[in-house]
Amino acid sequence: MKDYEEIVAFLDQWGCFQKAVFFLLCASIIPNGFGAFNLVFLTDVPDHHCFVPDLNFSEEWRKSIIPKTVLNGKQELSRCSRYRLDVVQNLSDRGFIPGRDINLTDLEEERCVDGWSYSTDVYLSTVVTEFDLVCSDQWAQPFTTSVFFIGVLVGSFFSGQLSDRYGRKPILFATMAAQTIFTFAQVFSTSWTMFVILLFFNGLGQISNFVAALVLGAEVLTGNVRILYSSMGTCLGFAVGYILLSVVAYFLRDWKSLLMALSLPCLAYIPLWWLLPESPRWLLSRGRVKEAEAVIRKAARWNKVQAPTVIFETYSSLQVKETKSDKEQSSMLGLFRNSRIRITTLVLCLVHFTMTTGYYSLSFNTAQLHADPYMSCFIAAAVEIPAYVSSWIALRFLPRRLSVSGTLILGSLPLFILLLVPEDLFGVSLALEMVGKYAFTTGASLMFAYTTELYPTSLRNTATGTTTTVSRAGSCISPFLLSLGGYFSYLPYVTIGSLGAVTAFVALLLPETFKQPLPETLQQMHERQTTKCPCIQKAEASEPAVLPDSPL
Repeated sequence: MKDYEEIVAFLDQWGCFQKAVFFLLCASIIPNGFGAFNLVFLTDVPDHHCFVPDLNFSEEWRKSIIPKTVLNGKQELSRCSRYRLDVVQNLSDRGFIPGRDINLTDLEEERCVDGWSYSTDVYLSTVVTEFDLVCSDQWAQPFTTSVFFIGVLVGSFFSGQLSDRYGRKPILFATMAAQTIFTFAQVFSTSWTMFVILLFFNGLGQISNFVAALVLGAEVLTGNVRILYSSMGTCLGFAVGYILLSVVAYFLRDWKSLLMALSLPCLAYIPLWWLLPESPRWLLSRGRVKEAEAVIRKAARWNKVQAPTVIFETYSSLQVKETKSDKEQSSMLGLFRNSRIRITTLVLCLVHFTMTTGYYSLSFNTAQLHADPYMSCFIAAAVEIPAYVSSWIALRFLPRRLSVSGTLILGSLPLFILLLVPEDLFGVSLALEMVGKYAFTTGASLMFAYTTELYPTSLRNTATGTTTTVSRAGSCISPFLLSLGGYFSYLPYVTIGSLGAVTAFVALLLPETFKQPLPETLQQMHERQTTKCPCIQKAEASEPAVLPDSPL
């Protein structure tokens, strides 16, 4: 029986239809680059100090009313206190000079009861300045980012299962709509609570859109074009959005204008509903053969080739029976019911978690390497482009397990070498950290394509969504992992490096998919998983054999 790629081979791999699907889906991912890191600018904390009302103070007292503190080895104005105004007013009226007649350290301080004065050197306004998320409310600033990633995690968990149940295309556009609508609605937030609630719903569509577009393209495209799309294509779309974010934010320095500029252009994606097809593989997995044939015939017209009279004539009753059985397992439980699938899923979750933890930890840290936040964002985005090109080359020419383990080792090794570099050699430390970020970025890109190659059509989006959900936990803990540097400056590097080194060896348990077509059924997945480590052999020996018409 022919597989899907053999049946549609008459279309060729790079006709007008495939080009349209490739570039339109890549364009749909650009907003993900906007949304993933716009909180860098929205929740940044500018320099600030207590607001001082325009009272009749002498010039000397006006300059001295804010106490000075030492922060990070530098002396600066206190951000959360000032000398009591009534005392200062009395001393000023009596003609006392601060520092000469009065010792400032003896004066009583008070909180910023009149609000704060924020520097506008970098930002005209941020969410922090809008809702005064400083001093006693400074916990709300990192919590805002956490809420966003919790939304991303929840969206990743449910969107994969919904996509396997209702189709790739509806979920893709539903998550794109959620991103656009809630990003725009945040502009009209009248309180921090309202902003955070809308941000959570915004996060629901953030990575879900990326995963839906990734799986849809991977199932429509074939051969080397599928590899190109699943690695470099989708990730470069993300990188373009990431780079554009720094450019747009540079010219629009108040948070409402920035959100408006990031949301309104997404309305241009509405016509894509009539241009992008549903996945023929998914339609076949649901037994909707006529609809799948209609998609292929449309592709044939676009490519100006003649389609056979009956396209899926080899779609036998046995395969129909298999796909019906698969449909019953298109839920997360289907990822754990059999020893091979269970071990593959658990190892993938660990690899995704490690890659994402390394990627976000080093990305957040890189953003602090330059005094200008816009330049930091641009540099962090630009580093990803060669990483995505490398992931495509690896997927094109190297075995998957070797590529994944190699990137984990390449990402971990420089972090250990950092321990040996003297503190005065800043350039060497920066270069090593960039090598680590490059490797983890390459590996994260590899894993998206690799995951789609391991599972059958009925479980593909559920598996991708589940592993992505686990990886989001890595993004949530990254800021806290970096805070460990306050106890020992190299502790974050040691933690990430150790996790990467262990995961590099565990990844060798994954099945190899290099130069193999995507599995259509669970039976094909079992046949193509050739890994025979002792743990799998022992588990298989205790389970009944999988028959062609068995659910497992």
